[in-house]
Amino acid sequence: MSALLLDWPAAAQAGPAVAGGKGWQLGRMACLGVPVPAGFVIAAHAGGQRQAGDAVPAAVQAALADEIARRGWQGLPLALRSSASMEDSAGASFAGIYLSRLNVRGHAAMLQAVRDIWDSAFTTQAQAYRQGLGIAAGDQAGMAVVVMPLLAAESAGIVFTCDPVSGRDDHTVIHAHWGLGEALVGGQAEGDEYRLQENRVDGSLHLVDQRLGAKARYSVPAAAGGTELRALPGQRATQPVLTPAQAIELAGIAHDAAAALDYAHGGYDLEWAWDGERYWIVQARPITARAHHTYPALAGQPAYWSRGNVREILPDPLSPLDWTLCRAMADRMLTRGYELAGYRILPGAAHAALFHGRLYLQTSLMQWEGYDALGIPPRDMNRLLGGEQPAIAVPPPALRERGARGLRLLRYLRAAGRQRRAAPAVLAHAMQQAAAWRAQPPPATLADWGTRLRARFAAVRGADDLFFLQGSGGGTLFNLVQLIDKYCPGQGHALAAALMAGGPPSVTAAQGYALLELARIAAHDGPALAWLRQPGRPGTEWARALADDSPFRQAFDAFLQRYGHRGLYETYLRSPRWREAPDYLLDQIAGLVGHDEAALRERQRRASTQAWQRVRGALPIWLRPLARQLLKAAQADSNHREAARSALAAYLEALRNDARALAPHFGGPGGLQQPDDIFNLTAAELYALAEGRLAPAAAARRAAERRARLQDWSAHTEPAVIAEHGTLPAMAATAPGPAGARAGTWQGTPVSSGQAQGRIHIAHSPADGLGMAAGDVLAVPSTDPAWTPLFLKAGALIMETGGYLSHGAIVAREFGIPAVANVPGILRQLQPGEPVQVDGTVGRIQRL
Repeated sequence: MSALLLDWPAAAQAGPAVAGGKGWQLGRMACLGVPVPAGFVIAAHAGGQRQAGDAVPAAVQAALADEIARRGWQGLPLALRSSASMEDSAGASFAGIYLSRLNVRGHAAMLQAVRDIWDSAFTTQAQAYRQGLGIAAGDQAGMAVVVMPLLAAESAGIVFTCDPVSGRDDHTVIHAHWGLGEALVGGQAEGDEYRLQENRVDGSLHLVDQRLGAKARYSVPAAAGGTELRALPGQRATQPVLTPAQAIELAGIAHDAAAALDYAHGGYDLEWAWDGERYWIVQARPITARAHHTYPALAGQPAYWSRGNVREILPDPLSPLDWTLCRAMADRMLTRGYELAGYRILPGAAHAALFHGRLYLQTSLMQWEGYDALGIPPRDMNRLLGGEQPAIAVPPPALRERGARGLRLLRYLRAAGRQRRAAPAVLAHAMQQAAAWRAQPPPATLADWGTRLRARFAAVRGADDLFFLQGSGGGTLFNLVQLIDKYCPGQGHALAAALMAGGPPSVTAAQGYALLELARIAAHDGPALAWLRQPGRPGTEWARALADDSPFRQAFDAFLQRYGHRGLYETYLRSPRWREAPDYLLDQIAGLVGHDEAALRERQRRASTQAWQRVRGALPIWLRPLARQLLKAAQADSNHREAARSALAAYLEALRNDARALAPHFGGPGGLQQPDDIFNLTAAELYALAEGRLAPAAAARRAAERRARLQDWSAHTEPAVIAEHGTLPAMAATAPGPAGARAGTWQGTPVSSGQAQGRIHIAHSPADGLGMAAGDVLAVPSTDPAWTPLFLKAGALIMETGGYLSHGAIVAREFGIPAVANVPGILRQLQPGEPVQVDGTVGRIQRL
């Protein structure tokens, strides 16, 4: 092709500065397997430094004539559409500002259409629109033009993959009309509206509402070129444009196109056409304005999105397959407990979203739901969650509301009791099912792969009992803290933390004790200890390197049978499990040889005993049984929270194995470039790939684009809090700024009581902690279960993020380690090896 013209791959490669926003998006979609008609783009620079009214340059005229002839389009009616550099972008749609020309016939008419489209950039309305967005005249590059054959559309319209009017992201809205879409898009006719709702468990779409428009007139090609409005025959005007099955099919295509363009932000406005055989996407733009879908009490307040607790388990950007699961799981974890209490969650409210590729939670919703449902003050909810998000404003509760909250609390306690009693069976079933999945041989056909994947992903996204156990562990702990704080003002969190150290160990703590036992066994198994301490030993060779009768080999095998489904940052499907990559475990075991477990147990016992003596002395005698009951329930909730997480990790291991086993079917030339690219596809794309609805080459391009985007996201630091529909207020001066660094004192959230002194050991990943000496103060950005072995040696714990319910807080309390969380930025101000004192009772860190 001429350098002045771009086919779809060239347009996708050139970007919006050359192909314009519309041409770039169409080129991308064509390359990514979205049904886009054939076409090409007149490059933005083709018009040169033109003024309004200038003729089309001769070189462009010749290039167009040659390209139309080469494609055999001389006798076809064409559609030419504007494609300015910023058009159809996330910041500006330019909808209706620039011209499009449909049913263009002949070379002269095509040149006139190009000239008209170029001239539309100089209109008064275009200049006013750009000025309103603060776009300087020099920032708007030349106008590209999209050229396609005009589809013989029997029907056409628009699809919104979320509802921009209500703001619901679980709703898809389709506008449809007979004939060309011009009358509908231009507001000259009232078409049908179809509303579909997503099932978050299996991702399916269902028609929930249908409204038939008047459809009095419709747009058709005119004989002499251009279009004209005609009256629609009465019988056809009253007939639905789409059947329910067609609406579902079209919505599925639209969602696939939106995910192909941007899986992290799936809100797109797409124009479509039906030619009697298939649906085509002829334009796509991000939805630039959405209503604030929230509770009435929050309507005038910003929506605060926070990294909070999630940073500890998901510090890095999420791949598409990770987001497929986390989006549904986060919503269910955060709302299931309220539903069981009889509280009506706002339908379609998004509790989780991706910004900068990372998972954020909408803490405005979470604060309101905790307050409105159960009376938990927003500041207390923030303390449980961790993070730097502001507290929302709430009205004082009326007497009637207090009574309703009391009833819901009773319902919640009854439901939570049932869930706790059922927990052992629920957890055992999940572990057994995950083990059965892992042991099942691969399906015989690719179609069977699609069936298996659909069923397994739906089973995990629908694991409500596990989500309750994982997400609702703070209710009884909050009540215990409140009770203690009433009689020991200001000490509720610290004393509750110390009391929690005396309970039965969680699965995560038990895993830590098992590592200590492995270290003890290794110390008495000479060949095994020598192998463990061998520099550069390959961890995956442990079974071959150690004799069959080695006590350590047998014990390590049993450990992997029980805990091998876990791993570093195990919530990511792309992360290897300990069964696959045991080096980190083996390094930790070597470092734990000679460590004194008795001292750890004594520290736990002493902390719990002293705390109970203080609480017992302060509480009235009739409240002591209640305190013991709340403590027992809080310990059970925390243990169930950790056990549910372990069970979900077992499910994720099975899904990871499935994805890895499917990847080789689509590798090789023209297929996935790397085996791990399979994780850069959504679950729906995996189904489509297995069922032959997505070409391997298109899937490979989607995965490669996303791999590059993930790398770019990973190279940048994300903000702790983001505000939508408003701005962030000035944050309280509790973060460790320069003054705090000079004074050598930092204040955070106390999450595990006690005091300890030691030298700072900074670790940005679990592997960074391998050289930590016993008694050092471990300072980390956040933690997940893979960090637990380091807790066995740490004298105290400092976390930049996290709250009272974070993993690090739970396990630190179990081990009796003083811990302070939610101290953002402190790692930049501490120096490795410097001595500090950590006071987990009041949440203070002091440089010594």
